[in-house]
Amino acid sequence: MQPPPDEARKNAAQDAQWSRPECQAWTGALLLGTCLLYCARVSMPVCSVSMSQDFGWNKKEAGIVLSSFFWGYCLTQIVGGHLGDRIGGEKVILLSASAWGFITAATPMLAHLGSTHLVFMTFSRILTGLLQGVYFPALTSLLSQKVRESERGFTYSTVGAGSQFGTLVTGAVGSLLLDWYGWQSVFYFSGGLTLLWVCYVYRYLLSEQDLILALGVLAQGLPMSQHTKVPWRQLFRKPSVWAVIFSQLSSACSFFILLSWLPTFFKETFPSSKVGWPPGSSCRGWIFNVVPWLVAIPASLFSGFLSDHLISQGYRTITVRKFMQVMGLGLSSIFALCLGHTSSFCKSVVFASASIGLQTFNHSGISVNIQDLAPSCAGFLFGVANTAGALAGVVGVCLGGYLIETTGSWTSVFNLVAAISSLGLCTFLVFGQAKRVDLSPAHEDL
Repeated sequence: MQPPPDEARKNAAQDAQWSRPECQAWTGALLLGTCLLYCARVSMPVCSVSMSQDFGWNKKEAGIVLSSFFWGYCLTQIVGGHLGDRIGGEKVILLSASAWGFITAATPMLAHLGSTHLVFMTFSRILTGLLQGVYFPALTSLLSQKVRESERGFTYSTVGAGSQFGTLVTGAVGSLLLDWYGWQSVFYFSGGLTLLWVCYVYRYLLSEQDLILALGVLAQGLPMSQHTKVPWRQLFRKPSVWAVIFSQLSSACSFFILLSWLPTFFKETFPSSKVGWPPGSSCRGWIFNVVPWLVAIPASLFSGFLSDHLISQGYRTITVRKFMQVMGLGLSSIFALCLGHTSSFCKSVVFASASIGLQTFNHSGISVNIQDLAPSCAGFLFGVANTAGALAGVVGVCLGGYLIETTGSWTSVFNLVAAISSLGLCTFLVFGQAKRVDLSPAHEDL
């Protein structure tokens, strides 16, 4: 007698999971890949002030360039998740990374192709967004299929720490490169390292045959697995699915606003002379571009460890996920509000560090909750949620620039971040669940 389809799917998923050495090797590689993803992504916010001076952009035009990344980013989320579910997330990640690495390294050349700098920079950021949009949905698909459920919180948080580490690297090294060699060097640095990472993964972690097979599947449009059908109606009838989507939207939008505008906030609010450093000093830029992300790395690792530990101690999964969101959306928004009500450089660095650090608790909350709800199509569902977040990011970053330009106050931007975070938290606390929704009702489990 054959087992039911849902039971067969569970058994096949367990057989495909990584061994401990494989999990360690891939976790390290994906941590570095996420780091380089953010190195490329953050290069523009770090360089935006210098580029605005070179090209004569005002705040609204800089906001267009900064937000244009999300115009492309939101279009490939669902595609990336579905492709990850079909052909394997690691292959989707490798192919996209090779493309965005090249585009990032070529950005300075694109900036000088003609006199319409704003158009070319907007185009390059849209293209980078398109290519990077597949990364996290494919990553979610990969980890949901390859990592044991009891280890997902720590694994995802470890890999997710690469986002802070990448921002840290670009903030630290990028600030120095910016002062010493100009903004072009920042793009050469992040794009070149990404291409080196692609070569490493291709040579040591992926077989050439699997990659060629995946390319053939993409070219022919043929299914690679018999379990590729997404239960659309079943998923979107559940309030818990809509809750995690809206919470992911709030989390992503808040993070993108801070990521895009914090460098400009510190440079304009605390010029060198105001904090006692000589004009042109790189120390000030190094501090506010590095310290918040330096705090966020151990915070992310701690949140993953705490999440898995609480679950192993018998706490309900959904209770742990909601606690993580209280920290990631609730407490972090309080520190964001504090940023708009202080004139002290040191306090601003502390508040920014606390807000960014606490946002990493989302990795062990809603990000893993998507895998709780639908591990068989986690890439697709994360793609839907992150598409919503990217669309909100477009509006949020543009709205941030508009608020700064019209009100002349940064307080309005931080109030916006707090309001968005609070709405997402309330929705998840009321409707969030950890029951599987991708199985038939008879096989749902906690």
